[in-house]
Amino acid sequence: MIKGEVVQHSLTIIEGWNFRQMLAAMHAHEHLEHTLRGLSDEEIIAKLELPYPHPEGLFMPDTYRFTRGTTDLEFLHRAHRALMQTLDQAWAERAEGLPLKTPYEALILASIIEKETGIAEERPDIAGVFIRRLNKGMRLQTDPTVIYGMGENYKGNIRRRDLRTDTPYNTYTRHGLTPTPIALASAAAIHAAVNPAAGETLFFVATGSEGRHYFSKTLEEHNQAVYRYQIKPLREQRQQLE
Repeated sequence: MIKGEVVQHSLTIIEGWNFRQMLAAMHAHEHLEHTLRGLSDEEIIAKLELPYPHPEGLFMPDTYRFTRGTTDLEFLHRAHRALMQTLDQAWAERAEGLPLKTPYEALILASIIEKETGIAEERPDIAGVFIRRLNKGMRLQTDPTVIYGMGENYKGNIRRRDLRTDTPYNTYTRHGLTPTPIALASAAAIHAAVNPAAGETLFFVATGSEGRHYFSKTLEEHNQAVYRYQIKPLREQRQQLE
């Protein structure tokens, strides 16, 4: 008491989480004062007084320390300020010729990059593919956006009919970016979104090895990679089970 020291509590917000997961972690923290329970996303964004259509992706994933009595609303304000500082700096240092009109569009793209790969060195390459596809008017065709658009209907597997079912977030059926971010983007993903790797690749597919991807310049090469890394291993696995 003499030194004026206070007990600090902490809460870690994980990159790649969606807003529902972030809220759940906040609601479960016993040292936050809860004022937002039971409110809709629209009501929460109104309380935050933010000029965005949805709270998804508007907060910086990080470990935050705070004192007892801090409200969940104060916590969100702090996480949003941290996000905007990172986003504004990245936007100011962005590469030229990007098909992104606003920092918010950069944040949307960063969230998609975040969900596509957990490999740090792949982020600029993933960003490069998406930027080139946007510049060429090609659809992004990325599974994480489909999953987000499915909401609670997603049960752990994407079927072909899911790729064909239109939602505002289905980048197989719609051109351009999704209406909002789909997750919390890390600083690295934000930086990659506005500073993509140069190159000619337009496709990528998961190799099944440590979460890595194989990048292709042409559809023919991509189809060969899909067979090599996804279809063939699945067939071999089924044969072993027969």
